[in-house]
Amino acid sequence: QVQLVESGGGLVQPGGSLRLSCAASGNIDNIYAMEWYRQAPGNQRDVVATIFNGGRTNYVDSVKGRFTISRDNAKNTVYLQMNSLKPEDTAVYYCRFVKYGGSNVYWGQGTQVTVSS
Repeated sequence: QVQLVESGGGLVQPGGSLRLSCAASGNIDNIYAMEWYRQAPGNQRDVVATIFNGGRTNYVDSVKGRFTISRDNAKNTVYLQMNSLKPEDTAVYYCRFVKYGGSNVYWGQGTQVTVSS
């Protein structure tokens, strides 16, 4: 089992920044990908950013150039640096770990991000 705990959400004005953290514990061997998803009210949960075991990253087009996913292996933590935030970024943000083989997927509990003036 893998336990994931997100933190760093909150209320921020448009144009502001937040950094989300996702701390992992448990059996964190053989992780293929670490991801951030988000879900706004009435919408499905969609992937925002992915960092693969080899370090390659992917981003959804709407956040490219504004968000950066990174990880600290020593701290077993993955981050999402969010800059130039927009009201449409408002959502609950979740981290997700996927193990090699794809059959073991773990989710955090989510952290609320609200972008509003």
